[in-house]
Amino acid sequence: MKKALVLLVLLAVVSTFVVAGGRPEAAPTRRIAAMATDVGGLGDQSFNDGAYQGLLLGEPLGFEARVVESNQQTDYIPNLSGLAEDGAEIVFAVGFLMEEAVKEAARMHPDTYFGGIDIGGDDDLDNFQGILYREEQSGYLAGIVAGLMTNQYADASPRLRSDRNVVGIVLGMFIPPVERFEVGYIQGVKAVNPDATILSVTSGSFVDQAAGREATLAMIEQGADIVFQAAGLTGLGVIQAANEEGIFAIGVDIDQNHVAPETVLTSAIKKIPESVEVVLQSIVDGNFRSGTVSYGLAEDATGLAPFHQHDAIVPQAVKDAVDDAIRGILDGSIEVATSRSQIQHLLD
Repeated sequence: MKKALVLLVLLAVVSTFVVAGGRPEAAPTRRIAAMATDVGGLGDQSFNDGAYQGLLLGEPLGFEARVVESNQQTDYIPNLSGLAEDGAEIVFAVGFLMEEAVKEAARMHPDTYFGGIDIGGDDDLDNFQGILYREEQSGYLAGIVAGLMTNQYADASPRLRSDRNVVGIVLGMFIPPVERFEVGYIQGVKAVNPDATILSVTSGSFVDQAAGREATLAMIEQGADIVFQAAGLTGLGVIQAANEEGIFAIGVDIDQNHVAPETVLTSAIKKIPESVEVVLQSIVDGNFRSGTVSYGLAEDATGLAPFHQHDAIVPQAVKDAVDDAIRGILDGSIEVATSRSQIQHLLD
């Protein structure tokens, strides 16, 4: 396994000294919280970076963070196992594509805790927690914003095209978390703008920024003025194209406004850093929970990022529509689909 990068300053090591009776005092035990990235690696401004931010939140709890970046899928098991062998108390795998690898690593190292972002749990693994999110909820709220801004409130910004009524979404790989984002987005757009045209492209990769850019440029040619991306590193290409052509993009996973402040209208988020922190706190408290944990609006773990500098151009009616949708999801009056098969009537 490649050498793990140490991403936090090591906990201070107390020098050994002789005490009464001549017995040395042992140095305090160092606690390590680690992660192996998916192939997108750090710098994706998405789920890998979100998980790393969660490790950093473990510093006040006494954890040192370590991360190993995976260059290809065959790196997964060696990276995860190597971190366990190097003394990590918990090792996180980031992304649905790492499911088989992290569960195999957990079987190989029963004395080490493992966590999986976007991965379901396993009843046979007492040392593994799967962390899932209700991405469809964030996607739905993003769709509410896109559906209203592209049509009814298109005069709010020169980036919007009032005569087209077209929005888009670029996906990375078509896996369950990404499907949930897409399905929620489509349902949200159609809830407020039934006549909208929604363009959807699956790039087939989470690491191809050029593909994200080209897909977005093609959508812009077809009239799209808001493009949502659920594509990891590929999504940075979506934001790049939107920035170049002067339309809006909607970010994903974490607040991506900083990537292109004038272009990113909002982001459909899931609070990966905070959910990693919860796991670390449970280890400190001695009540680590195996199985699957699912987070959504009810846990304040999904939703939309702030509009930031665009807040003034987003009408109060749009903000109210988002708030109404949140209340509807929470009280059950709005049911957001989780698969394409459930919204086929919106796709036909």
